[in-house]
Amino acid sequence: MKKIRVTLVRSIIHCPERQKRTVAALGIRKMHNAVELTATPQIIGMVKKVEHLLLVEDI
Repeated sequence: MKKIRVTLVRSIIHCPERQKRTVAALGIRKMHNAVELTATPQIIGMVKKVEHLLLVEDI
């Protein structure tokens, strides 16, 4: 499966609660924290909901 690296580059302080929960569900805890995820349709959908906060790289 294809893998992606997702890094939080913008703060979630003033974001709606739904976006905060989406970022937490991706496994991101802090700013500039990167996680490697398998690019399933569910993960891609979550990333697209908060892509304005993230940096996404293919691995």
